[in-house]
Amino acid sequence: MSGPRKDHDSNEDEKPADRKRLGAKNGSGFSSQTELDDIDPISQTHDIYEEDAEEDTTTATHEKPTTARPSLDLKRTASRTSTVLSRVLTTRSLPDPGPPPDGGFKAWSQVACGWLVIFCTWGWVNSYGAFQTYYTLNLTESVSTISWIGTVQNWLTFFIGAFSGRLLDAGLYVPCLIVGSVLQVLGIFLMSVSHTFWQLMLTQGVLTGLGGGIFFTPSMGLMATYFSSNRSLAIGVATTGNAVGGMIYPVLVQQLLPKIGFAWTTRVLGFLNLALLAIVIAFMRPRLPPRKSGPILDWSAWREPPYAFFVSGVFFAVWAIYYTFYYIASFGIATVSLSYSSSTSLIILLNGVGVPSRIIPPYFADKLGPLNLIVPTLLLMTVVAYTWLAVASLPSLYAFTVLYGLVTAAFQCLIPSTVASLTPDLRMVGSRLGMAFSTLSFAALTGPPIGGALQSRMGGQFWGATVFAATSTAVAFGLIGAARVAKVGWRVRKKC
Repeated sequence: MSGPRKDHDSNEDEKPADRKRLGAKNGSGFSSQTELDDIDPISQTHDIYEEDAEEDTTTATHEKPTTARPSLDLKRTASRTSTVLSRVLTTRSLPDPGPPPDGGFKAWSQVACGWLVIFCTWGWVNSYGAFQTYYTLNLTESVSTISWIGTVQNWLTFFIGAFSGRLLDAGLYVPCLIVGSVLQVLGIFLMSVSHTFWQLMLTQGVLTGLGGGIFFTPSMGLMATYFSSNRSLAIGVATTGNAVGGMIYPVLVQQLLPKIGFAWTTRVLGFLNLALLAIVIAFMRPRLPPRKSGPILDWSAWREPPYAFFVSGVFFAVWAIYYTFYYIASFGIATVSLSYSSSTSLIILLNGVGVPSRIIPPYFADKLGPLNLIVPTLLLMTVVAYTWLAVASLPSLYAFTVLYGLVTAAFQCLIPSTVASLTPDLRMVGSRLGMAFSTLSFAALTGPPIGGALQSRMGGQFWGATVFAATSTAVAFGLIGAARVAKVGWRVRKKC
């Protein structure tokens, strides 16, 4: 009896060691049948359940991080992407950079990009005279009706600035540039499949005008923030893109239209703008952090007499300028019997001679003050505008075209820098430029049709519309002169 009890006791003493060996076995957990016989069946079952529970717990512990990790990684990736996009597309992460650099590679590279912007917007808009003459010869609508295509395009390029200018101040210049570029290029390509007045109105008038207006005003405001004492010169250099574009587009139209037709001519222009605006998107960047709050329109500016007088004066000047730009080619055909090709050369000349006027006057404006220089420029412009009444021959027409191109280029390139000089806080220059340009948009919208209506009312004669344009310029001279007096009084040598 004692023998078996001793064996049983020894078996019980061996159970812990056997159980330890049980957890270390592979497969079923047993190395031999002998070990199986030495283990109590109930204990065996209990141990197996413990092992299963431990395995389930371990699996669950390992699975939870595995499930959570992709979600956490996804959130981190989204956060990083959001941060990168915010840095690229907005200026919210920029610190206050202090005073403008007023020169250097970065500042002048922005001027180069601004040159491309003006080339693609106002160079394009100012070349409309070439299209106006072609449409007059090929569409059934009246001259005055056709001119609405160009005036709507012009109006939108100016008017949208009231809203897009504030986007620069809000730190959203890059999205603004991308959206505007896409719309403008899309409009040009859709022109190629347009055949009627209303199709051209929607593509060339609305789409290209809307697109250009979205990014033009913010680009002007952006350039102004990089300069202080050289601001007028920098903007003047950039606005030579207006003159060069006003030559390049009409030359392309003049040369390509008879050879490849209207559709492919406009496609060539579309590819040109696409390439140039891609460069601008890659390199043009704002300098200042966003203005955190404030309305889209700075209504307090209209309570400042210098700003109110200046913008009102520019309104009357723009009335005259765009009538002349749109109808100078038609005047050449009707008065001195120019061919379509030769009349297009007038538009090229009108824009081309303005290149030196967009560099030399701004250079002196930085030393004397832009407002001091724009007043005598308008006086000269008034005198030249009245000389149009005496034009009756080809030499006199070319002489008028050259003189008018010189003085209007000098006047136009001084507008942005003068508005900037009348803005106390440069962080609001986008809004104030936008307000000025949106006001001028109504002059650009109505000036050519008013002139065209006067011309039609007088049996096709131009003298009534010419008097309208010249008198509007004289009124502009008076109002901008009043802006200078309101700013610094009658002191002649005071810089302003």
